[in-house]
Amino acid sequence: MGSNRDVESDSQLPGNAKVSSFFRYNSPLVQIILIGLVCFCCPGMFNALSGMGGGGQVDHTASNNALTALYTTFAVFGILGGGIYNILGPHRTLFVGCSTYVLYAGSFLYYNHYHHQAVAIVAGALLGVGAGLLWSAQGAIMTSYPPVNRKGTYISIFWSIFNMGGVIGGLIPFILNYNRTTAVSVNDGTYIGFMCFMSAGTILSLAILPPGKVVRDDGTKCTKILYSNVYTESWEILKLFLNWKMLLMVPAAWASNFFYTYQFNNVNGTLFTLRTRGLNNVFYWGAQMVGSIGIGYIMDFSFKSRRKRGIFGIAVVGLLATAIWAGALANQLKYKQKDPSPNLDFKNSGSHFAGPFVLYFSFGLLDAMFQSMVYWVIGALADDSEILSRYTGFYKGVQSAGAAVAWQFDTHKVSFMSQLIVNWVLTTVSYPLLFLLVLLAVKEENKTEEEPTKQVAAAADKGFAH
Repeated sequence: MGSNRDVESDSQLPGNAKVSSFFRYNSPLVQIILIGLVCFCCPGMFNALSGMGGGGQVDHTASNNALTALYTTFAVFGILGGGIYNILGPHRTLFVGCSTYVLYAGSFLYYNHYHHQAVAIVAGALLGVGAGLLWSAQGAIMTSYPPVNRKGTYISIFWSIFNMGGVIGGLIPFILNYNRTTAVSVNDGTYIGFMCFMSAGTILSLAILPPGKVVRDDGTKCTKILYSNVYTESWEILKLFLNWKMLLMVPAAWASNFFYTYQFNNVNGTLFTLRTRGLNNVFYWGAQMVGSIGIGYIMDFSFKSRRKRGIFGIAVVGLLATAIWAGALANQLKYKQKDPSPNLDFKNSGSHFAGPFVLYFSFGLLDAMFQSMVYWVIGALADDSEILSRYTGFYKGVQSAGAAVAWQFDTHKVSFMSQLIVNWVLTTVSYPLLFLLVLLAVKEENKTEEEPTKQVAAAADKGFAH
């Protein structure tokens, strides 16, 4: 969209004056914190709900079908979300997206009493639409607002705040169901607690500023958006499917939510008592905070060269993932799908609890490092909010398509071992492709900072900008 390129030259304040006050409302840091808090309240609580296995229900069928509907519509609206964000801007996109999370939690409150799957499935489909909008907007904000040389740090700040939602969300079922050690569904108060947080996040989404109003500390502005139109965005989204950069990212995108089904349902939901599942989630999402900070440091500070930092970060995640999936294999060999649930409890199971608990904690660590790494790579491909909204939308769309398939794997009783192997293979295949993407597409920071406008325009001429 040529009109956006025209305003790039106006992206700096007069005289290149530096802006004081680190915690200005219109600073990238404050805006990243705000979008982190929005995701803390909405997808953070959703993650805690899903992490209990079966949405907190003994029978996973309703949750699996609702999540399949969710990720099917998410796959479509994740890809379309970048274009919708470019048309509507952050306020309307985020508000509509967040409101669907409240409906989803409410559908399980309803299911607790009436056991009608249809309500949960419809709510899941609507949440897929909303999540596509929210995550496309979030991706554009997180990858385009920060300074070029601190994207890893800002991604880790967002990821830490967002996953604190999972920590708090894990405490809700742990506290409210502490005395319920048998395999039962969570109580109404658990779902009501989730709904309260999600409602707060919906309101808070209105505080996010559009990129044209965000000013970095060196005086530069984030990309202005002269709001797009349906025809332009439709064409640009279609071009993503022929974009070699996006094609190299497909395996990583597909794998990045595929493993949730195995981790949530077949490890946490199968091996542990109800109250222990809630406690496990506290540590799972806490591990995500640790993982995001660690990989953020590597991606920003490990080497002077931006490309070397990317390659090193991918190597670290790849080696860690191999060790964790090997541990998962060792754990999986101890039980099968048809075995009665071991009902491991943090108070009563002693040393038998330790190994599976450490494995589940490690899954959280790996998830944050893997996804933060991918977001860093996306953010290194461009600095334009308009382009990055489409890139992140494409990533979330493919990610959600993979998740929709994964939840049906569990519904159709695909063996636990088969699910583990598929997850291990998918993540392993993605690393060499990400290596190649970093080598071919990531520019060094000094080049990006010197001539951002010329590079974007040149890439557009060659057909690579989108």
